[in-house]
Amino acid sequence: MSSELLLLIMVVIVGLAYDFVNGFHDAANAIATSISSNCLSPRTAILLATCFNFIGALSHTAVAYTIGKGVVESNIVTQPILLAALLGAIAWNLITWRLGLPSSSTHALVGGLIGGALIATNFNWSVLLMPGITRIAIAMVLAPFAGLLLSMLVIAAIMWPLHWLKINHRPFNKRLKKLQILSAAWMSFSHGMNDAQNAMGIITIALMTYGAISEFHVPMSIRILCAFSMGAGTMFGGWRIIRTIVNQLSGKETLPVQGFAAQTSAGGVILISSLLGLPISTSHAISSSVIGTTAASRIGAANWRVGGQMVVAWIITVPAAMLFAAIFELLITYGQNALS
Repeated sequence: MSSELLLLIMVVIVGLAYDFVNGFHDAANAIATSISSNCLSPRTAILLATCFNFIGALSHTAVAYTIGKGVVESNIVTQPILLAALLGAIAWNLITWRLGLPSSSTHALVGGLIGGALIATNFNWSVLLMPGITRIAIAMVLAPFAGLLLSMLVIAAIMWPLHWLKINHRPFNKRLKKLQILSAAWMSFSHGMNDAQNAMGIITIALMTYGAISEFHVPMSIRILCAFSMGAGTMFGGWRIIRTIVNQLSGKETLPVQGFAAQTSAGGVILISSLLGLPISTSHAISSSVIGTTAASRIGAANWRVGGQMVVAWIITVPAAMLFAAIFELLITYGQNALS
């Protein structure tokens, strides 16, 4: 077996591992508020998230194209760069999972690609596709604010008429539980459509680099493998992240109306971003939506301190993943030189 083929196999395996880690790291995105509002049991919520993450992952590939072709120049991409990027992103995901921080798997992978490419080219910044990176950065910044504002509007549109008509909201909340199940499925579908595409883009560019395919298109076999890996990761759940989103951001049990508004808003933001080919942080979209639904009733009710911690994780994710990817790139290069 040639070293190039071995590296390709390693990129595919680690890419699937990235989707697996992404699945349990971001499982809370779709199901946390459903569990908190007692709409779904943890087991049922995870099964629902797994199924719809899988379906969403198969439905679109625009984000995969952005990750594969919109961050670094294709002609300098090598298997070690891709492998280092994936390992750097996985390392950071595991650290933030252990700390219970809802950081961004997408941020981490973009940072990993940048870090690996810069080390491999001796910090030749011209290999970075700045228009694409800028587009991704803008989307990543705007998505949480869009989730925050949209969730506030959605919950206001639901609750104000009830208040104006003097309708008791408690019976209404009970009836809304069924709709929240649909919103959880919607959120899971959109999450799969966006986040599962990341590894698809990396694996596809790896196949191009090896010469297995001549142009960028995601083979159906890769789409199925990535979707399955994310679904399998989701089955393991992300209970540390769930506790952060539910208990710390809201500070109390989430009402079905809040869960419905947060999931519907975040799912809409993620779906639009996916259709536009924009990889965003699904964790930040849902977290900001949860803050929005809580703050809509009373600004002080939301735990802004934890929201601030999330912003800190957001800021440091890209440079941290760059550093990890750079280290892995150096280790891989050293290993190749030692074996040659």
